[in-house]
Amino acid sequence: MRTSRSHDQRAPTPWRHPLHSTRPAPAADRDPRRWVILGVICLAQLVVLLDNTVLNVAIPVLTTDLGASTADIQWMINAYALVQSGLLLTAGSLADRYGRKRLLMLGLVLFGAGSAWAAFAQDSAQLIAARAGMGVGGALLATTTLAVIMQVFDDDERPRAIGLWGAASSLGFAAGPLLGGALLDHFWWGSIFLINLPVALLGLLAVARLVPETKNPQGRRPDLLGAVLSTLGMVGVVYAIISGPEHGWTAPQVLLPAAVGAAALTAFVRWELHTPHPMLDMGFFTDRRFNGAVAGGLLVAFGMAGSLFLLTQHLQLVLGYDALQAGLRTAPLALTIVALNLAGLGAKLLAALGTARSIALGMTLLAAGLSAVAVGGSGPDAGYGGMLAGLLLMGAGIALAMPAMATAVMSSIPPAKAGAGAGVQGTLTEFGGGLGVAILGAVLGSRFASQLPAAITGTGSLDEALRDATPQQAGQVHDAFADAVNTSQLIGAAAVFTGGLLAALLLHRADRKAAPQPTAP
Repeated sequence: MRTSRSHDQRAPTPWRHPLHSTRPAPAADRDPRRWVILGVICLAQLVVLLDNTVLNVAIPVLTTDLGASTADIQWMINAYALVQSGLLLTAGSLADRYGRKRLLMLGLVLFGAGSAWAAFAQDSAQLIAARAGMGVGGALLATTTLAVIMQVFDDDERPRAIGLWGAASSLGFAAGPLLGGALLDHFWWGSIFLINLPVALLGLLAVARLVPETKNPQGRRPDLLGAVLSTLGMVGVVYAIISGPEHGWTAPQVLLPAAVGAAALTAFVRWELHTPHPMLDMGFFTDRRFNGAVAGGLLVAFGMAGSLFLLTQHLQLVLGYDALQAGLRTAPLALTIVALNLAGLGAKLLAALGTARSIALGMTLLAAGLSAVAVGGSGPDAGYGGMLAGLLLMGAGIALAMPAMATAVMSSIPPAKAGAGAGVQGTLTEFGGGLGVAILGAVLGSRFASQLPAAITGTGSLDEALRDATPQQAGQVHDAFADAVNTSQLIGAAAVFTGGLLAALLLHRADRKAAPQPTAP
């Protein structure tokens, strides 16, 4: 019986899920530096996630200092996400071929260089270009960090390591607005990018010294056409998801990139099925466990991104908090995820309950939290207690479901293709998060419009509705928006709960079918 130590010289088949292992890896096979290596990996992951959110608080300053238009601001935010999501599959494939350590170091260099360029950008165009460059580094970091974890940790310790990796992601997401606000209170806007430089430098030195090099020993030829098609497809579809709520789903500037992206992804799948050296093995999708993990990963990202989008609307536009106050009040969500993963609770429950039950429990808690926020945190007189309870439930659910989901996706793929698996995991997060914001945002807009007084029906946002409303109608407009937010949260909760049970059922059936048969002594 082989251990799960990641020596890529092993044959890729048959591949057994770690939770089916009959004995743990010998302690002597474990890298004594593995937890230090994980700290380095989490540091790299933290800086990537910080940059996803830190820019939001600088929007007013950038509008003044750089004369940025609304379109400029949107591109500053979206350029990073578009480039990163478009390159995830390609970055994972390159890491497998050329070495995960090498690509991790390259990602840190590109991310640091892009951050320096962004900090001293002289106009909006330079900042947008710098953000796109940072997206290249971010794609390399997002895939190689998880791939390295798969190589360094064995079956027993891997779920906890992935949980800590996820905790770093959650901390970065929550800390971005708080850190950005603190820096902007004392320094100029470029400081929010300069803080990346010492982290990138420290990470580069630590990776060079500590992280072992691993890669696919088969040395497959690069799939250049596959890389082009996957990048074009992902950028097109993600751009359509991002721009749909703003321009309308039937607008030409949404339909055209969506059509190009869908066509490119279709061509990518057809090419990968026939090329002798695919960057993504389509055979993965014949594995029930992989498909169940994919469905669950989408739903975790859908629930997390969609719920945070609605929470922001709820806190700022319904309850009247400013950006910093709203950020402080959402912090318990991320802190719960961090605390539970640091305690190893998700890993312990995963070992005790199995993947399917862990996901079912986690998604149920997430749905219950969303419902609690909608019901218990509604209205200016509801207080913060009901919302806090909901946030704690949501944090507990994500802390249980996210490590189980990532473990399920990554362990469905042979170790030699860990980079490709990390690319799939990152792509799921991008797609699921984008869909969560887009779909629940569309529900929010539709419900809001239907609840407005007849004289201002059809207005697209709360600000526009209030501008068109008379003083007597203002209260009705606020009530309509609060009702729309709560309805969207309840619909999101129902979708997360139903989808979580479906993903758990798929994984349960796959586990039963793949369970090892007893062997003769």
